[in-house]
Amino acid sequence: MGYKVVVVGATGNVGKEMLSILAEREFPVDEIVALASRKSLGTELSFGDRTLKTKDLDTFDFTGWDIALFAIGSDATKIYAPRAAASGCVVIDNSSLYRYDHDVPLVVPEVNAEAVDGYKKRMIIANPNCSTAQMVVALKPLHDRAKIKRVVVSTYQSVSGTGKEAMDELWNQTKGLFVIGQDVAPSVYPKQIAFNVIPHIDVFLDSGDTKEEWKMVAETKKILDSSIKVSATCVRVPVFVGHSESINIETEDFLDWEEATEILREAPGVLVIDKREAGGYMTPVEAAGEDATYVSRIRQDNTIENGLNFWCVSDNLRKGAALNAVQIAEVLGKRCLKKG
Repeated sequence: MGYKVVVVGATGNVGKEMLSILAEREFPVDEIVALASRKSLGTELSFGDRTLKTKDLDTFDFTGWDIALFAIGSDATKIYAPRAAASGCVVIDNSSLYRYDHDVPLVVPEVNAEAVDGYKKRMIIANPNCSTAQMVVALKPLHDRAKIKRVVVSTYQSVSGTGKEAMDELWNQTKGLFVIGQDVAPSVYPKQIAFNVIPHIDVFLDSGDTKEEWKMVAETKKILDSSIKVSATCVRVPVFVGHSESINIETEDFLDWEEATEILREAPGVLVIDKREAGGYMTPVEAAGEDATYVSRIRQDNTIENGLNFWCVSDNLRKGAALNAVQIAEVLGKRCLKKG
């Protein structure tokens, strides 16, 4: 006996990935339905060798369904997630709406799988921000060994993190720069994204940080350890898929870069690509479509007593969103629901 699964927002980038990954990983599905807004009603989507037609989210009854993977914005989630939860369907939410709610587990399975046990308080589990998810997968094994005190991270985030319109804007601006009279003015972003980098993701806060930067701080503390100090600078770059991060950590105990490399090689969800030669590292182009969190450029930071630097790359639509949600569903099934 398997699960009755709902994918909400199935026509978006993340929703499509959720369907693909559920099929790829052979999640034990007895029945599955793809939901979208009324304007997308009847859109055909692939699920393994099957074709699904989207149904109307607004009129859908979640009663009798086991798990709902949500990939819609916070405003819509605020309406439909409580409706699903009240019907006894466990919501795994990819929006930011519930991430900072004390009664809602925020889960990265390689890091804090046991946190799913708290789902019953609200019948909701939150998926973290894409940039946080890949970082804590790499931090967890190092933290277990040497206790991380401080993290300084600079991100290089792809436009797919904003959505399809942003991907279109990058494509059209890039083409337009080579054809006179076909230039495309910024619309999704405040400045040109083609051949540029923008040190601004989400809204600015009174502190001078952006909300994306604040998210990385708050989520790392909730998922990994509340005592860790985190400083983040988040930057949008002209890459279609795949987030990259330059990460510096300071630990309580000394950790040699060679030992750190071996620890990361054994860590769940991590692949180390680090040859210390031209091309001996991972880039977002290569990470696109892959499940792993890739770590490269591992080296000592000799400017502090116990410091390490490394480079971290992952597909933000997969580990940063859809894959992590499906992994949460897998853990929820094994630990709590116990079907399939």
